[in-house]
Amino acid sequence: MSALLTESYDALAAVASRLRDEDAWAPTGCTGWSVRDLLWHLHADAVRGLVAAHTPAGRPADCDAVAYWRSWGSDPDADERSRRLTRVEAGLHELAALRERYLEAAAATVRAVAAVPAGEVVATQGHALRVDDLVSTLAVEATLHHADLVAHLDAPGPPAAGLDEARRVVEALLGRTLDGWSAERVVLVGTGRAEPTAVERDALAGLVVPVFS
Repeated sequence: MSALLTESYDALAAVASRLRDEDAWAPTGCTGWSVRDLLWHLHADAVRGLVAAHTPAGRPADCDAVAYWRSWGSDPDADERSRRLTRVEAGLHELAALRERYLEAAAATVRAVAAVPAGEVVATQGHALRVDDLVSTLAVEATLHHADLVAHLDAPGPPAAGLDEARRVVEALLGRTLDGWSAERVVLVGTGRAEPTAVERDALAGLVVPVFS
């Protein structure tokens, strides 16, 4: 699983490393967030992974790579505060500083997570989960936000491995496999990032689209 994180993080870092000042206020696939806001959020998630890799849970796992996402979106007020705080904090830094801070944290996270045995249980955001599941959460978030970052930029999208893992998680949360859909389409439509066609809307009828942050 560490190879999945390395590939997902390396691909996202390659895009981030080419960002320039003129990209700072470009919109992203995250409604209301510009490139600079998303970079700050990406840095925070890399730090989450870095901290988790050094925080043994000391108890059995209480969730996995799918269950981790089930509580997201359950508190709209808290989510809105988080979005607003991200905008404020990101605005305190130049894009170059945001970019370098993210790249540094992302590289450290990949090294730290790779050094932890896959079966070890670590703590993150109130949960205890196996390192392999932690890797999935980090790779899925990187994949989704990679797609968000390049939504209005001329840059390559996330790698196939990340899209495949994100598809697995999204379909597990939906409780249905979306046969005939590409992994990218499952990820974008299944997380509300793209408007479904009439046929896709029928396939999703009665399903609750999961929230990722």
